[in-house]
Amino acid sequence: MMLPETPHALPAAELLRRLLVSSADGLSDDEICKRRRRFGSNTISSRRAASVMRLLLHQFTSPVVYLLGGAAGLAFYFGELEEGGAIVVVLAINALIGFVTELKAARSIEALRALGARTARVRREGRVRLVPAEDLVPGDIAILDAGDAVSADMRLIESSRLSADESTLTGESVTVDKQTHPVSADARLSDRASMLFKGTSVTRGSGIGVVVATGLATELGQVTRLVLEADPGSSPLERKLARLSAQLVWVTLVVAAVIGTIGLVGGQDPFLMVEAAIALAVAAIPEGLPIVATLALARGMWRMARQNALIERLSAVETLGATTVILTDKTGTLTENRMTVRRLCTASGEIEVETRSPKAGEHPRLADDRQAVVLLRIAVLCSDAHLDRADEDGSGDPMEIALLRAGLHAGLRRTALLHEHRITLKHAFDPATKMMATVHESGNGFLIAVKGAPEAVLAAATRVMVEHGAVALDDAMRAEWLARAEHFGHHGLRVLACAMRLDTQANSAPYEGLVLIGLIGLEDPARADVPRAIRDCRRAGIRVVMVTGDHPVTARSIGRAVGLGDNAANVVEGEKIAHLVEAGQPALRDVGIFARVSPAEKLALVRAYQAAGEIVAMTGDGSTTHRPCGRPTSAWQWACVAPMWRAKQPP
Repeated sequence: MMLPETPHALPAAELLRRLLVSSADGLSDDEICKRRRRFGSNTISSRRAASVMRLLLHQFTSPVVYLLGGAAGLAFYFGELEEGGAIVVVLAINALIGFVTELKAARSIEALRALGARTARVRREGRVRLVPAEDLVPGDIAILDAGDAVSADMRLIESSRLSADESTLTGESVTVDKQTHPVSADARLSDRASMLFKGTSVTRGSGIGVVVATGLATELGQVTRLVLEADPGSSPLERKLARLSAQLVWVTLVVAAVIGTIGLVGGQDPFLMVEAAIALAVAAIPEGLPIVATLALARGMWRMARQNALIERLSAVETLGATTVILTDKTGTLTENRMTVRRLCTASGEIEVETRSPKAGEHPRLADDRQAVVLLRIAVLCSDAHLDRADEDGSGDPMEIALLRAGLHAGLRRTALLHEHRITLKHAFDPATKMMATVHESGNGFLIAVKGAPEAVLAAATRVMVEHGAVALDDAMRAEWLARAEHFGHHGLRVLACAMRLDTQANSAPYEGLVLIGLIGLEDPARADVPRAIRDCRRAGIRVVMVTGDHPVTARSIGRAVGLGDNAANVVEGEKIAHLVEAGQPALRDVGIFARVSPAEKLALVRAYQAAGEIVAMTGDGSTTHRPCGRPTSAWQWACVAPMWRAKQPP
């Protein structure tokens, strides 16, 4: 059995035939054992745990240490016991400081990697079982519901209004609707709607998928493979020390040769002159250089640890300080990775929504705007998410949680609304109609609350709510509302439209004769401290470039919000990166944002900037950011960047 290279492009029935599995029965126990022996465990291990001996030996791999070791050997050979002993003590202290510091960091990082053991529900031998995620094999039939983590790459064979959060893999800040139909074989990762990927999570709906890749064969695993195959290179400090060591060797050899020659020409004893020349050469070597460098780097490493940044190698601290270009992810790094309602649009106009949640006892800020309250009331009712308090994270689709949080600005709490308008029927979101609806008791009839894509809701609406009731929605008004939705989109907002209808029957068609209430614009807002951090980086002479998997319009909007400057207008999509890399440094210098970028393309960008002579750092919280950087780059959060670069500024 050969695993298909493009499972997203195959019909579900054909894929099951190639994988020799039935969706009704799943794999047998014997077949699972065979496939586990062939494909291995469903785990991703980027590197082996650092052994104590390996970390200790690493402290003696510097050219300066080699030079000092040779000097100590010569000193002992010629009876210079004090000189040789001093060098040995310096080397021991240097190794001890570096060993202890790196051991603590290595063990802390390994502890973090060990967190999060998961299980998966699969169908095997006709029965549903709960198994450890690492036991999944290609051909397993996995069953998924909202809230489940995806433990392997899967091709969907059944789907019921399923959406997934793929922000950690693709950079998309909103959930992605999934379906079972094949997509193009050359579709980019973010466009493979028939696939679920390891490391992502299901936010809504349910589905059944067949596992098509496990472990390092998954998309997440291939990101790790980029790390393993990348040339580790050396840090600027390591290169400088190596160059200094070579220069010291030649200088001491020349000095020793000159002194020895002068003595021999002057008639001195040859053995005495050779011994004196070697002793002079040993004395010329700076024994204190390694320990001074190690102490300086260790202090930097400890300071970074206090900023919650773990660094495995001491030399990476110097690399961090020498950075000239920062490639930063967007979702969760420049932004909060939390969808937030920013604008409301009703017939009476647009309203900016504050991101600050109302405090206990504070009068809701939107409660006095009648149309805004009605708009948010429909949005809160038409939801599957749960949020009891503004300071909670909530559960469910991120956009729906944002709507519930915005409802609190108008004094609307979902539990109270459902107590008043008990839900009787729910029409789940359907990618075909691009809408969802909930039916609620309302007096002697029923209230149908609808939300969805603006073009879909407007097509189903026949009237629009104004200040004193509802008026007919003609073609001119419909075009005007579509233009408002496009205006929101041009500003990087995700747009939803809300509508309603009162009916005497609960089971009537939900998407007919609707009354449009208004539009809601949402975004993943920029972190409040990011603009200052970017300004500090610029003052230190460091260029900041956004590299994200999200859409160009959204990326450009966030770039302007965080202060990327004029370069924020120059956005290059991932499919054009190869041509840009070939053009070299002049083309790279003008780009401020790279959008729709895959992990492999991020690594290509790192290499391109390094080839142009830049020292590159990457920052982010997703797998697409920190994993690809196997070369001498650094990854850290902006909370650590700002204090560090501010420390470089004059008082």
